Formats: sequence, C-alpha cells, structure tokens
Amino acid sequence: MNKRAFLLAGLSCLALAATPASAQDAAEDDGNIIIVTATKRDANLQDIPFSINAQTAEDIQKSGAVTLEDLSRNVAGLSVQNLGPGQSQVSVRGVSAGQVVRDQPGVKEQVGVYLDESVISLSLFTPDIDLYDLNRVETLRGPQGTLFGSGSVGGTIRYITNQPRLGTTEGSVEANLNLVDGDDIGGHLKGAVNVPIGDKAALRAVGYYTRYGGFINAIGPAGKKDVNSGERYGGRIALTFEPTDNVSITPRFVYQKVKADGFNRQDIYNLYANRFTTTRPQVIFDEREQYLLLREAFEDETMIADLKVDVALDGVKVTAVTSYTNRDIVVSRDASALSGSVSVDLGFPDAGVLLPSNLLDTTDLKSFTQEVRLASDYDSPFQWVFGGFYSSTDRFYRQRLPTPGYDAVTDATLGAGTSAAVANGFPADSPYNADLPYDIKQLAIFGEGTYSISDAFDVTLGGRYYDFIETRRFITGGLFANGDRRRDKTRSNGISPRLLLSYDVADNVSINAQASKGFRLGGVNDPLNLPLCSPGDAALFGGFQDYDDETLWNYELGVKSQGRGFTFNAAGFYNDIKNLQVTLDAGTCSSRIVFNVPKAHSMGIEFELGLSPVDGLDLNLSGSLIEAEFDTTLPGALTAATGIREGNRLPSVPKFQLSASGSYEFPVSDTASAYLSASFQHVGTRYTQPADQENNPRTFVHGLPFGGAPAEASTTVDLQLPDYQLVNLSAGVDFDNGLSLIAYVNNVFDENALLSFDRERGGRARLGYTVGQPRTFGITARKTF
Repeated sequence: MNKRAFLLAGLSCLALAATPASAQDAAEDDGNIIIVTATKRDANLQDIPFSINAQTAEDIQKSGAVTLEDLSRNVAGLSVQNLGPGQSQVSVRGVSAGQVVRDQPGVKEQVGVYLDESVISLSLFTPDIDLYDLNRVETLRGPQGTLFGSGSVGGTIRYITNQPRLGTTEGSVEANLNLVDGDDIGGHLKGAVNVPIGDKAALRAVGYYTRYGGFINAIGPAGKKDVNSGERYGGRIALTFEPTDNVSITPRFVYQKVKADGFNRQDIYNLYANRFTTTRPQVIFDEREQYLLLREAFEDETMIADLKVDVALDGVKVTAVTSYTNRDIVVSRDASALSGSVSVDLGFPDAGVLLPSNLLDTTDLKSFTQEVRLASDYDSPFQWVFGGFYSSTDRFYRQRLPTPGYDAVTDATLGAGTSAAVANGFPADSPYNADLPYDIKQLAIFGEGTYSISDAFDVTLGGRYYDFIETRRFITGGLFANGDRRRDKTRSNGISPRLLLSYDVADNVSINAQASKGFRLGGVNDPLNLPLCSPGDAALFGGFQDYDDETLWNYELGVKSQGRGFTFNAAGFYNDIKNLQVTLDAGTCSSRIVFNVPKAHSMGIEFELGLSPVDGLDLNLSGSLIEAEFDTTLPGALTAATGIREGNRLPSVPKFQLSASGSYEFPVSDTASAYLSASFQHVGTRYTQPADQENNPRTFVHGLPFGGAPAEASTTVDLQLPDYQLVNLSAGVDFDNGLSLIAYVNNVFDENALLSFDRERGGRARLGYTVGQPRTFGITARKTF
C-alpha cells in the first residue's frame, strides 16, 4: 500500500472512531454556531465540507493575540515565520518553497490573504493587519484556487471585520502596556465605534496605535539597545447604506502604516565583528545581538479603498466588489559587510572596506481588482455561485546601494574609468542599482455548485479558468551589476477544478472528501550579479532564467463532529506538487533565484479538539504531523548545492506542531467574573533552505583576510533550526458594565526561538538568525458600550 492510500485508510478509521454515541444521540448542539463565508456564501462552520478553522473575536481577545503569528498557535497546519513587522511569511500544510526575502519581487505568495473581500497578500510583504474589532479570522486549508485564485495554492487566510450595524450605537476602547525583554516598553491604544445614520445607514470606524518594544541590541558605530522597536498605526472607516431591503452598499477606506527601527536578527559572524580578527577587537555575539555600521529601518504604508454592493433579486444574490490598493514599502538595510566583502576580494584598502553602505529597497504598488458574482438565494437541493474576476497591478521595485566615497576608492584601486555606477543613468557612489517595473494583469471566471443528493449526502463541483500576463523590465547599473537592460514577459492560463463530497454519518457527525487543484503563477529570475560571482557559482547557477507555474493536487479526507461540550475536527491530506517553486541562495553571487522542482509532496494529519466538560472550563488541543519532501533528485553538482534530493524535506516546514490551551471562568461577585488562561505551543525542527540539509552541520569558509583574520577562517553551523516551545499565561476580570482587565505573560520561559537562518554572500559577509520575541509582561484594559 502506498503512502497516500495508507494515509486515507487511516483517516477513514479515525472518522469512524470519532462518531461516539453521545454525538449520535445529541438532538441539539451547544449553541456555539459560527457562521463563515469560506464558500462565498453564509454557512455554519461545521457544515463547510473541507478543513477550515475560524477564530472569533472572543477567541482572539482571550488568547491575547495581536498578530497573525499569535493566531497561528491555535491553528493546526499553519506556520508563520516572523521576519520583522510587516514581513510575516505564511505556509499551510507543509507547502513551502523556502524563505522569500526582500529582493525577490517577482515571487508570488503560496497562501492568499484577504481583508474581507479584498486580496492583500504580496509574497513576503503581506500587511500585518491589526486584529482589533474583527469578527473572526478564517483559515482555509488546502488549495483554494477555485474561488480565490492564484496565490492560494497552500490555503487562504481571511480577516473578517465587523460591518456597520443599522440601528445600533456601540463601541469599545482598549489600552495596553507591556514590557519586552525586561527593558523596553510597548503598548497600544485602540478604539471602535458604530453609529446609525437614520434608519437606512450606519457608520463604523476603527482607529489604533501600537508601539512595539525592541529586544535586539546592536554593537558597532550604529549600535544601541533595542534597535528593532517600531510602531503601527491606522484605522478603517466603513459606511453601509441600505436604500431598500434588497440592496446594501458598503464603501470603506483602510489606512495603516508600520515602521520599525531595525530587524529581529541575531548575528553569529560579521565581516567587521568576529572571533578571528587580530588587528580589530575580537567579538563573540550574545543572544539577540548584532553588529551595525549603519542604522536600519522598515516602513510599509498601505491604503485600501473598496466598495461592496449586494443586491438580492428573485432567488439570486448579486455581489460586486471593487478594490484599489496603494502601498509604499521601504526596506533600509546595513549592507556594509556585504559591500565590504566584495571590496576585500577586489583588493581595496581597509578604508574602502569600511565604507558604510546602505541597501535601500523600495516598492511602489498600485493594484485594482474587480469581482462580480451571482449566488443562489433560495431553498433548493442545488446551491451555486458563479462569477468573474479581474486584476491589474503595477509594481515598481527599486534597489540602490549608496556608498559615499566608493567610486574614488574603486578608481584608485582598479584604475580610472573602472567605476560603472553611472551606467544606465544611475547615480554615482552606488555600486549596485536596479529598476524593476512590473505590469501584471489577470482575468478569471469561476463557479461552484453543491447538490444535495439526499438529506445526508452533498456533492460540490467547482472550477476556475484563469488567464495571466506579466511584463517586467530589468535595468541595472553599478560595479556589482551587469549593466542589464531587458524586457521579459510571462503568460499563463489554465483551469483549476475542485470536487467535494460530504456525508452525514450521524447527527452532528460528517465525513468529507475532496480532490482539488491549486496553482501559483510563474515568473522570471533576475540575472546573477556576475561581477560578484565566483566562476564556479556563475557556472552552476547561471542557467536558471524563468520558472513555470507551480501546481498542486490535494486529496483530502476529513471528519467533523460536534455535540454537547465538545467539537472535534480532523483531516488527512496528500498534496501532489508539480514544478514547486524553490528559492535558492546563489552563493557568492549575492543573488537569489527561483527554479522549478518537478515533483514534491506533502502529506499529513491535522486535528482540532475543543472540550467544555463543565461550565466555565474550555480546553483546546490542536496539532499536525506533516511529511513534506522532494520526490526529485537534481543531476550532478546541483544536488549538493541546492539540496534537491529525493527524500529531503521541504524548507521551513516543521514535521510536528502542537498547541494546547485552556481557560477557566468563574464568578467573583454578582457583577463580575474572572478567568485564568494558559497556552502551550510546540514547533518542530525546520530548515530555512533546501540546501541546508546537505553536508550539515555546514562549515562556512569566510575566505576574507580582513582585520588580521586568516584566509581559512570558518564558522560551523548546525542549519537544522531547533524545535521551540512557547508558554503563555493570562488572567482577567470581566465586569457587567463592559469593563475588562487582563494581565499576561507571553513566552514565560524566555525561549530564544530561531525562526530562520540568514546569510549574505554565502557566509563571506554575515551569518545570523531571525529570532522570535522574548518574554513579555503586559496589562490590558478594555471597555465596551
């Protein structure tokens, strides 16, 4: 029996075992019904015929979650890498191509993220939306290409906000103060209000400000404590107008700005600060410490304007969603060690090697989307949704490397006229410059229908046709660049189908099965920075130009069971992946490329169990066991260089994740109740890139005799990221007048979680890790009215 058959057979047994007599005999549930819109129609969460998690506003408040990373602790199969504010990288069910970094603008996301009906995902730079005044967050596991399109090959996450309510005046305000790593203060102030405007309209407004406490200390000329502090502020305002009972019009405006003073990076080697130097002070880094010649920064300003119109006709509901997004992203990095490592190779004097060099990446994004769909709105065995989608995106990515004084050192060392910084019209004293304007258009038609063959058996069939075209220009200049000036075009079209079966084996117990296809659009790689490449790396990695669409077929069997005091959902899945888009660090070239791996798979089991054995006590347990591996071995030297070997693990995916949480609520007076809450999260071992599994532990030979360091100086690193455990505790009091007081401790045991491995120029410039947030104490006060 092959792996897929064994997995599905095991899930069949699990489904039957999860049909206890107490559930079969239950005539009614516990009333805890959650309505979701994962199928673009309103439906009970437990009636959705595929694997889905929904965390309500109450769940979010009790858990103290403020980011998507916090939410992921209670969602089986969901992994989030925190690469800094506004830079979370999401994967679902082990479908991952490795770490995507700031200078890969052409890479598409594997998990689609939506704010209500508006798509907001953008590869690495998916906005980290504030969770205040949300109704729920839905996590749709498995490919959602039928209804949500490209970028949802692994799944879809939907932030569902509270909508304006007619005839109701209500609001809330929340204040928080927290202490991060024992020495930096953070906190937030947030508020929401709903105001009726006559009988047919209502306005809802939300505003928030958050300060993030820092926890990374820097040494060096630009060093200081807590260099990665930051802030997030913004809000949204929506107006709902219902001129008749059959028409609803909701325009909305969303604004958010995220700023950070640095990044959550922990250095273990830096060209300027290491244990090998003899003419410079030797440095051994502490936990959560880095070296800076220049201060770093990140900014992400996002504006979204959308309009949703619902019209109820005779048996048909028509929905039109128009959305416009404008985003400006700035990533400012200290690239001095990177430029300095090249300068050592070029024979520059120490003064040239030590020139401060600022890598400045900017992204300007303007995106317009339009979706129109029709859905059945009548009582019938056949329910359906049908629609069309169009998007037009202009994305301009720019990269500059301003290094004052660099041209003079270049000319003095290599000879007059060797500075190529001004090629293609770029400024002087900038050894690398690039302009990459993208024009991306997409057109899709989708539909899905569900037929109830009997009261217990439903069959759903859906599909999506997509046509996509991307045009990109690539212009570079500078000593480190090739002086490129080229234009590339990528075009793709296809069909993404889905088949779902759902059978009620007993009251409140159902089994569902599905086969569905997801896709991720391909693209074109940037040419290697040949002046930086060693001859071996130029020959090895120079043949990867474009990459094709990634496709995935998901086969899934699940069970959903609900009764008095419990909910149990589980699913087993097998993902057959073709042309997996894998990200690779091209060694000394200081380039990253994407290429297709012909075959890979991920398979596993996930479960979520909720228990309420007695009044006031809620227990939750969720987990996933995933095997995500390559089924292809690349030829020759590419195997060791890329890690693409049959049986090697897909990057950034833990085999095992487990989370457990519990809360107990009890009365403390006639007008108040208190609760105690605790949560535990285990995340298993991972690799940042596929090649990290080859020759591990890995010895990085720095090969740069700078500061008296020997040419053979090297650092050996175990590239398997260790597992980590997080424990959170909280206690609160809720008063009948709407006041709540909460105290909490996150990461109680101060775990230094290593989230990903960071390297520059193959370890010649810098080695380090991105790390998670340390122990944090906080108090929160909330008032509703």
